[in-house]
Amino acid sequence: RLESRWVTLKIADSPAVLLRGMAGSTLGVWVNHGEGRLHCRSAAVLDDVVARRLAPAYFVDDEDRTTEQYPFNPNGSARGIAGLCSADGRHLALMPHPERCFLPWQCGWLPTDWREKLAVSPWMRLFQNAREWCDETR
Repeated sequence: RLESRWVTLKIADSPAVLLRGMAGSTLGVWVNHGEGRLHCRSAAVLDDVVARRLAPAYFVDDEDRTTEQYPFNPNGSARGIAGLCSADGRHLALMPHPERCFLPWQCGWLPTDWREKLAVSPWMRLFQNAREWCDETR
């Protein structure tokens, strides 16, 4: 079924270019999907993805713990994985939608002081990283 709501992600250490400097952050983000569930053919594939740090984002619960449990993980993705990246970091597949919450007024929830003080949300860093990477590789 379609889910359109606010969830929480933890950004992990990874080679993902778009998430540079964001590892360790726990941020709210919109999901809007009817599918998007990560399913791998074997536990060995998942083990490899995790060992190689190719899962840069995880759904977390209110205690900041990675979870497979609904409603924190809206699609039941294995090990709470919300995104995958390539080994070189150039490709990122992210199930949630940070492009829908890069301005504070777009966010379903922010700490009050963030909403009052920030011109952009922390997700803007993803887009700044994209621009910086393009400038670096010209």
